[in-house]
Amino acid sequence: MKVKLLMMATLLATVFSPVLAQDIPAGFVKGSVTTGDGSVSEGYIKDNIKKSASVVFIDAKGAKKTYNGSQLNAVKVDGTPYICIGGDFFKPLSTGKMNFLQKASNASGSLTYNGTEAVVNNGTEGKIGDYFVYAGNKLKLLNKKTLEAFINTDLAVCAPAVEKAKSVNGDIARLQEAVDIFNNN
Repeated sequence: MKVKLLMMATLLATVFSPVLAQDIPAGFVKGSVTTGDGSVSEGYIKDNIKKSASVVFIDAKGAKKTYNGSQLNAVKVDGTPYICIGGDFFKPLSTGKMNFLQKASNASGSLTYNGTEAVVNNGTEGKIGDYFVYAGNKLKLLNKKTLEAFINTDLAVCAPAVEKAKSVNGDIARLQEAVDIFNNN
């Protein structure tokens, strides 16, 4: 009797196990896409962000679709968020009044289609790994040439952020600390 109950419990646990009920397709991870109209769809994502500035998405019904950065507002790949600007994907490192971003794709030269008409995407300036600030619908590349102007204009209204930005001695990655201060003041 105990053996029958144990076998029945094991069978039920196996049949109703959510892990076994949803197999993740090979090469895909859990994620979501936010389209241009703001709707969010959950499913599975294959990350082609760095390779081709795109993701392959499988929705809950099993339908597969490839999206490029110009078709999306945002994407979450295995818990890591990305936002899409000008056809490229950016990883947000700090968000608020000013977003501090790291470029994750290079969409320049990629083709998108408007019906049957091919359109070449210019993408955004800079290369993968470069840092950007996005505020007021404007994307600014941060590098050694633009650093001083960024500190003196964009951060100027927040003295602690200016002080922190000047103390990083040109280390662009550490500007995130100054942007965090700016966003919290």
